[in-house]
Amino acid sequence: MATPGTAFDMQFTPLLPSQLLLGSPFQPGTPGAFGSPHRTVYLGNIPPETSAEEILGHVRSGQIESVRLLPDKNCAFISFLDASSATHFHSDAILKKLCIKGQDIKVGWGKPSQVPTSVALAVQQSGASRNVYLGNLPEDITEEELREDLGKFGAIDTVKIVREKSIAFIHFLSISNAIKAVMQLPQEPKWQAPRRVYYGKDRCAYVSKTQQQNAAQYLGIAPGYAHMLTGADRDLISSALAQQSVAAAAVATTAGGIANLGNRTIYLGNIHPETTIEEICNVVRGGLLHHIRYIPDKHICFVTFIDPTAAASFYALSNLQGLMIHNRRLKIGWGKHSGGLPPAIALAVSGGASRNVYIGNLDETWTEERLRQDYSEFGEIELVNALREKSCAFVNFTNIANAIKAIEAVRSKEEYRKFKVNFGKDRCGNPPRQLQQQQAQSPRSEGVPAGVPSPPPVGSQNGNSPTNSGSPPPQLFNGANPLTMYLSQVSHQAQHQQHQQHNQLVAQQAALFGTAQSSPNDVTLDGPPQGPSSGHQQSASISNGYPGNVTSSGATTIGGLLAPNNRGQHSRAVSLPVLAPGFENGAPTPNSIPGNEGERRGHQYQASYGGMGAGYGLGLQGGLNGWVEEEVAN
Repeated sequence: MATPGTAFDMQFTPLLPSQLLLGSPFQPGTPGAFGSPHRTVYLGNIPPETSAEEILGHVRSGQIESVRLLPDKNCAFISFLDASSATHFHSDAILKKLCIKGQDIKVGWGKPSQVPTSVALAVQQSGASRNVYLGNLPEDITEEELREDLGKFGAIDTVKIVREKSIAFIHFLSISNAIKAVMQLPQEPKWQAPRRVYYGKDRCAYVSKTQQQNAAQYLGIAPGYAHMLTGADRDLISSALAQQSVAAAAVATTAGGIANLGNRTIYLGNIHPETTIEEICNVVRGGLLHHIRYIPDKHICFVTFIDPTAAASFYALSNLQGLMIHNRRLKIGWGKHSGGLPPAIALAVSGGASRNVYIGNLDETWTEERLRQDYSEFGEIELVNALREKSCAFVNFTNIANAIKAIEAVRSKEEYRKFKVNFGKDRCGNPPRQLQQQQAQSPRSEGVPAGVPSPPPVGSQNGNSPTNSGSPPPQLFNGANPLTMYLSQVSHQAQHQQHQQHNQLVAQQAALFGTAQSSPNDVTLDGPPQGPSSGHQQSASISNGYPGNVTSSGATTIGGLLAPNNRGQHSRAVSLPVLAPGFENGAPTPNSIPGNEGERRGHQYQASYGGMGAGYGLGLQGGLNGWVEEEVAN
């Protein structure tokens, strides 16, 4: 279906898991490949009378060039300035199951288009955005007056007045309309000096602290240096978060099938009878918790994260390293699908909410018992930790909703008026210590040079006291990425299982027909025929069950870059993962860890992993941080 006479033809792709990578940097030649004009995201099934402000309240991936609403078709097209921001929003909306007014939104791609030349020049030369900044405003200015004065330049998204600073911000639905306002408004007598009219920052391009930390983790940047990623690195952050969303989707669906996409709940089993909920929270790391439900009688627990990416990372790391409490290894799995994060919780989290309540300026009369008694009326408490030397305390709830309710209630109580009550830091959101320890124990893993120390653990056991200032500073890069590490391990396991099945088949054939059994080192996977090359050997990729295209020139790409053909001294190949048949349909992962796959020189054909349910596959092709590059001497 198309809208005649517009540039926003509806090339809508249904919400299929096989499309998760469409437009991601993982797939060369797709909309998200850098330099591609495919920067428009389609949103369908939008509830009637939904405003642009409500829609754009869900966008935090990058600067928007224009927004077009089609109420009669219940859809919208959001065009970003760059493809990486569009890819980030697209993949994130699918993973988190974008929901507006309780209605699931369809996500797809609009028609490819270039950024208008006039807009591109204004952005480059003047820092143009769709947000217009107004300064030195009179005290009695009203929102209606601003809408009347600026509405003639185009449709307005939001108007925000900051009266204490005598300024205002007006977001238009397109940068071109904002350019008109900035150029023409100062020519009107009412808006001449001392009034100020210029560009502000697009609210959809704001880099949150959570985004900063997630991107740093995916890029392998040590926790101590996550702050080095700023708004100036928006393209890098968008690209990293888009890749992280795709990898998280792959982890979730390889284990639980397509129905598990976007799940935020992890199952923990085989828990020791003496284990407390505090001890469980002490080993949960990597993301803020929505709620945690412990059932001691059944020795199980369900941990629900705020972010499905954090849930997938925790699942991946726990399967890689194991999770131990009271010297008992816990079972790790996926719980019942959590559904999307409730909008009220999402809004509170964006404002700094967590399940941890901080109470400051306490005197000695306030004990942990008294605090527990006061706060228990709002819900189950996981931990109360009073720090006498700092005259403060932390009350950790098992549900973030109860913490939000508690803060709203106690602030109105007379006895708490003299205290500072706010949200504290959820220690479960600290970086995983186990992964850091693994980097120290296995310095060769994931490209970390031998002898490079890993960053120290962040936070104490209870997560409420400061870190040890005497610990050595962390390295800038620790190479730790549990998502791709897990996918790589699963792929090797599946490849090992596939080799075993092949060897069994060969042995059966030898017994039946008396033929000689092939050597394990001669086992290869079927792939397209290789052309002659002077050093490089190609790796085949299979997406959705079909071999990927191989360029006729025989060129090899490594990490998304074109590798030179003439390498006389050595061959270079990227190890891509492969899954055994049936694994992509949710079959259990093999328990065996592959050993030496043979001393074959060169590189075998390997397939990219599936895992999106029957008929679907995630064709990850290159660009994965930390995947092994092998140097094979000729």
